[in-house]
Amino acid sequence: MASEGDARGGDSPIRFEVLATDGRARATRLTFTRGERACLTPMFMPVGTQGSLKGLTSQQLCDLECQVVLGNTYHLANRPGTEVLRASGGLAQFMHYTRGGTLTDSGGFQMVSLLDLADISEEGVTFQSPVDGQQMLLTPEKSMQIQNDIGADIIMALDDVVSSVAADDERFEEATHRTIRWIDRCIAAHANPRKQALFGIVQGGLDARLRKLCMDGLLKRDKDLPGYAIGGLAGGEEKSAFCKVVSQCAAALPNDKPRYVMGVGYPLDLVLCTALGADMYDCVYPSRTARFGTALVPTGVLRLKTNAMATDYRPIDEKCDCFVCLKYSRAHLHAAITKEPRAASLLTYHNIRHQMRLCKEMHEAILEKRFGAFVREYVRGQFPDTNAIPGWVRDAMAMAEIPLE
Repeated sequence: MASEGDARGGDSPIRFEVLATDGRARATRLTFTRGERACLTPMFMPVGTQGSLKGLTSQQLCDLECQVVLGNTYHLANRPGTEVLRASGGLAQFMHYTRGGTLTDSGGFQMVSLLDLADISEEGVTFQSPVDGQQMLLTPEKSMQIQNDIGADIIMALDDVVSSVAADDERFEEATHRTIRWIDRCIAAHANPRKQALFGIVQGGLDARLRKLCMDGLLKRDKDLPGYAIGGLAGGEEKSAFCKVVSQCAAALPNDKPRYVMGVGYPLDLVLCTALGADMYDCVYPSRTARFGTALVPTGVLRLKTNAMATDYRPIDEKCDCFVCLKYSRAHLHAAITKEPRAASLLTYHNIRHQMRLCKEMHEAILEKRFGAFVREYVRGQFPDTNAIPGWVRDAMAMAEIPLE
């Protein structure tokens, strides 16, 4: 079934169609009207912070069927700089990534990750560059200018981000109201609304009242926002609180727009957030954990540095179709992981493929109206002893109305 957003005409930079639902889960098609490139959700987006994903080439990203690759606005502005990206024809051309779409964050996350180097005010956030120590003022207008120059298909509004584990109710209140004020400045400054889709970001910490307040504010600007993100999570908060926020926001955001949970990359989180109604995800986790010798498998993770791997001649995952699983054994990777950089690249390749396959499997399960069974089987694969299933997982399944049995 086509969503209302699909019928809004050719002015939108994206078309969004809900192909099927199963409970709260959605299988959708997101098409970038510039070039008619289509993506299917649920969708995981690998993070190429400065225009590349560590350990992989752009051609490998295409081979892995990555649909959207994410770049970091703050870091791209510092290096290689917007002039280089603009002269290259935009982020996709700079990366030589032509298969799918690109997305840039707003730079707002650096309010958390570089908090010691940041000064936040109503005007914007001032950073001290970790590259050369120079001061950089990132305002909503500047974030839009940089992202317009970078040229990604999806760009994010600048929001006021507070760590989800901060114990400062007053700061969360301030940040939520500021995020709403800043969205108007972002909309006004966005120079390419027909080419680049501007997503609003829901903030509010773990407070249901603040989350609703922020959503209400963003929804008043719905005609200018082709999509929405749920921000300010995946920062160390309790999983039960995380799921409650995702559930609340996914239930309240429009049915005819994509819903993107920022910073989420654990496979189990992807499954449960999809069950709660989310569509898109990004995280450095699959590539970062690969560099520590950890591979993603359906039952959890495989730590290839452990001694047990030294004489294990099976592939990482016997059901995986990636060339790493087809050609290399666990023993081979164990021997290489502490000595050869290529081992991290091989594990990154496998881990990204794992995420792509998982999302494709979820999409197909939703289309075939068997997503509840898929979630139950996946959770049992992670926790063979049902008594060991964490309370937060049970709670998330209950919120999604998926019984354990």
